[in-house]
Amino acid sequence: MPRDMDPRLLRAFVAVAGELHFTRAAARLYVAQQALSRDIRRLERELGAELFVRTTRQVTLTADGERLLPYARRVLEAQDDLRAAAAGASRPLLVDLNSEGMASGRVLARARELAPECELMARFESGLTGAAAEIVAGRLDVSFGRFAGLEPAVRALLSHQPVRYEPMAVLLPRDHPLAGLAHIPLDALAGESVYAGAGNPRTLEWTDLARRLFAGRGIRIAPPAPVAIGVEEFRRVMAKTRNPVLAVVDFPAMPDSVLRPVVDPVPLSPLSLVWRKGLRHPGVDALRAAAARLAAEEGWLERDPAHWLPEVDITLMSDTPRLTDATEAG
Repeated sequence: MPRDMDPRLLRAFVAVAGELHFTRAAARLYVAQQALSRDIRRLERELGAELFVRTTRQVTLTADGERLLPYARRVLEAQDDLRAAAAGASRPLLVDLNSEGMASGRVLARARELAPECELMARFESGLTGAAAEIVAGRLDVSFGRFAGLEPAVRALLSHQPVRYEPMAVLLPRDHPLAGLAHIPLDALAGESVYAGAGNPRTLEWTDLARRLFAGRGIRIAPPAPVAIGVEEFRRVMAKTRNPVLAVVDFPAMPDSVLRPVVDPVPLSPLSLVWRKGLRHPGVDALRAAAARLAAEEGWLERDPAHWLPEVDITLMSDTPRLTDATEAG
């Protein structure tokens, strides 16, 4: 047995043991299935023990696999503890806010007030699906978005805290027939093609929410459009396509456009604070406390009686314990 063991092999072992399925475990680790299989075979050779029984129908742990699994988990937990201790408060925390001018920005601002000694660095990249992959890979620390829209294997690697049920809206060209209304009944969008990020692999959770909302109402998901970065590019692309854009009520103002809340029912976009499981950093504690305080002060986690929300989102948001005070953050 080698003196040193690659932690990647242990992560592969723990992932397959958790899923009992090589394809799902590979997706969870963002690696190819063939590479995962090679890592398992290498670990078995180094340990001198067969860890799994593989058939065409199922994967099960062997007796040696069952015996060694707790040790592998403890090694990985110790590695995570070491990484967190080495990082400490001195390491900047990289926080993805998705877009400027949104609720996530207010959470960050409050967190900076609560923990001025922490360096909380903001970036703006739209889409929790894309951000989650960066978090799992260790290239990003925190993001915001619809947690239920992530694949279960990805959710298993992340922690989340409900922040807000954001009322949804549509962004319309200023001369659109519906632009004169103060509120847009959902049925009034029947026959429209509404842009909801289709074709953007970073925003799959948002497109899925739109698809659920539009189902059976005669509203189409607009075809993919170029991803616009910056106000001027957004204005240019919107003027070209002229499709309404699904958004939330806090979406920043755009030139030549009007933002109108959607009603009858009031569709909600569930917003969570999301971070890597096991991540310990005072900046995460500050963000969690800030989100909890803002939610309590402004009723962010209250739902309009006439709301619409998928059951999967209600379950995940309701089953997660809510932080109620800054002293609980640690």
